Amino acid sequence: MPISRRNALALLASAPLLASCGVGGSSPAAGRTLRVAFQNFADSTLLVKDQQTLEKALPDHRITWTAFDSGASINTAFLGGAIDLAVIGSSPAAAGLCPPLSIPYQVVELLNVIGDSEALVVRKASGITKISELAGRKIAAPFSSTAHFSLLAALELAGVDAASVTVVDLEPQNIQAAWQRGDIDGAYVWTPVLSVLQQDGVTLTDSAKLAAAGKPTLTFTVARKEFADANPDVLDKWLAATNDAIKLVKTDPAKVAAAVGRQIGIGEADALAQLKQNIYLDHEEQRGPDYFGTSAAPGQLANRLRATAEFLRAQKKVEQVPDLAVFQAALRAPGGGRA
Repeated sequence: MPISRRNALALLASAPLLASCGVGGSSPAAGRTLRVAFQNFADSTLLVKDQQTLEKALPDHRITWTAFDSGASINTAFLGGAIDLAVIGSSPAAAGLCPPLSIPYQVVELLNVIGDSEALVVRKASGITKISELAGRKIAAPFSSTAHFSLLAALELAGVDAASVTVVDLEPQNIQAAWQRGDIDGAYVWTPVLSVLQQDGVTLTDSAKLAAAGKPTLTFTVARKEFADANPDVLDKWLAATNDAIKLVKTDPAKVAAAVGRQIGIGEADALAQLKQNIYLDHEEQRGPDYFGTSAAPGQLANRLRATAEFLRAQKKVEQVPDLAVFQAALRAPGGGRA
């Protein structure tokens, strides 16, 4: 069932306090804060965290970095007013813009186009060799995530009724534990948990293949609208730092991989391999027609978000899809202004 706004707020109220994963700055002025939500997968933003780029650029701010397991939990935190900026996938972002959540945030940049860093894997012992054999099986995915969207898309493209599959809502670490216990037949999940599952699993498809089939998934930075409007200088510092990091993935991936490895506790070689599984576009490239576009010629990003929301509604994961204008208004292209 789609999560209601009331249930999301209740979940936030009952959850333990968010754990801060790093505070920067010395003796920051009272009230000057920036609260960043991130996820523990290989991404260019971890270079910004590792190098304390924001802390150096904003010495008068208290900056907190908080790790979340999925976009759904990030949406809950936004509803509770607990974060200002977040790294989130296109599927939970689309869901967040739909009623009943209708979260007042804006998409301020595209961090990557998801490739084979997310994939559908089944246990070798299950005997499954193709998606059409998933009927009657138990497959896990974090609900409302890009992986969940991709799982449903993969089933649809293969002609498998999603209702014939037992889809279980588990966060990545719980997926790994359930896999090791033999409680599930497979999962659609992202690295680094994906890499563990692939050691004794069979990969049936991945997000790169689904993107080629017309079902792309993306990773964004979203910002609470009130915060972005009141703190354009802070947003500019974030965007400058992340754009530099995106460019560095292309020009010096080893440096980014070393930072990612330190941040999520994996080897540099593994971090480098995971970084290479996605496509990175700098801010100039993001203003192309496939994404933000320009004020004079808006790109396809709003349409893509709405198409994702329509798919989620068809799968009964959101209750209603607003007009395209709502998705267009949620875009705040890198460099300022509307796309």
